[in-house]
Amino acid sequence: MSEKNKKQFGVWMDSHHATIVGRENVDSGEFVVLGHEKMDSQGSNSNENAANNAERDLLHKLFKNTTAHMQNVDELHVTGTGTAQEQFIKYLKETPQYKNVAATESTSNKMSDESFVEYVATQFK
Repeated sequence: MSEKNKKQFGVWMDSHHATIVGRENVDSGEFVVLGHEKMDSQGSNSNENAANNAERDLLHKLFKNTTAHMQNVDELHVTGTGTAQEQFIKYLKETPQYKNVAATESTSNKMSDESFVEYVATQFK
C-alpha cells in the first residue's frame, strides 16, 4: 500500500479534549480538522473510588467518541500534554478494530487548529 492510500490521522488530546485531523478524502487530499471532542464533566461522587471509576469511564467515552471520527485507520500520530495520549494508544491496542494501527506519539502544548493541521502533515511526510 503506498503512502498516498493510507488512512492517516492525527489526534491532539489531553484528559478533557481531543482534536481529530485527517485527510479531506479519507485517503488523499490535504489534512483538515475532522472534529473536536470534549469530555463530559462528572458530577459529585460519594467517595474517591467512585470518582476514579467515573473519571476512567468518561475518559473511555472520550476515546470512543474520538475514534468515531477515524474510520479504518492505518497510521495515527497522537500528541498532547499529559498521559492521555498514552492511555489512548493503549485503548486502541485493546480494541480489536484498532489493534493493528501504526501509532506514534509525542508531547506538545495545545495549538491552534491550523497549527495542528500543519503539525500532522509534517508527521506523515
